[in-house]
Amino acid sequence: MVLTAGCPTGSLCWAADPPDEAGQKERLQKLVELLRPEISDKRVLAAIASVPRHWFVPESQLAQAYENHPLPIGEDQTISQPFIVAYMTQALKLTGDEKILEVGTGSGYQAAVLSLTAGQVYSVEIIGQLSARSAKVLERFGAKNVRLKVGDGFDGWIEQAPFDGIIVTAAPEKVPGPLVAQLKEGGRLVIPLGAKWDQHLKTYIKRNGRLVEVDSLPVRFVPMTGKALR
Repeated sequence: MVLTAGCPTGSLCWAADPPDEAGQKERLQKLVELLRPEISDKRVLAAIASVPRHWFVPESQLAQAYENHPLPIGEDQTISQPFIVAYMTQALKLTGDEKILEVGTGSGYQAAVLSLTAGQVYSVEIIGQLSARSAKVLERFGAKNVRLKVGDGFDGWIEQAPFDGIIVTAAPEKVPGPLVAQLKEGGRLVIPLGAKWDQHLKTYIKRNGRLVEVDSLPVRFVPMTGKALR
């Protein structure tokens, strides 16, 4: 099943808008200033400042929407903290024309940020309910360059390969082989690896068909499910 970032009949909004638009802009700006010491890519910071994060969280989490930490979104999944979203996006070193694969659509927040920094975004989510919900919010956001697919992200999206960059938002214990195969030579893969309490966010460049590690950061992500658990 493939979904464009359109919306089936029903409400486009998962979480309600805060009553003060000026306050929302102020919260976004404070968030950007919080990230600025470690996030230097101006295009990434501009994208973070342009995405209303409160659209991507449940109403019960609205008060914390602009805090720099992950939040639950249901189905035992989370929306990553803004720093991690910005860090992963920056690690891809995007110029704006790239074709990117995201494994784990989740809330759709990372896809929204990528939509402003890359040329095309293909996002795979194993949980159909999350993918459908993300499609609604991404439609509202106007992310016309994002396509969503319900499936096991371990397999990537072979019909759209190869990709200039791949972001994985759930942690397997080792890099799925199909993702390596679908990454272009010279492309970048950003992926959390490891068991629940011992994970590192790795950035790789594909050189001569193999992954070369160029960066690592201690993190904690939800585990990748599906084939990654076999």
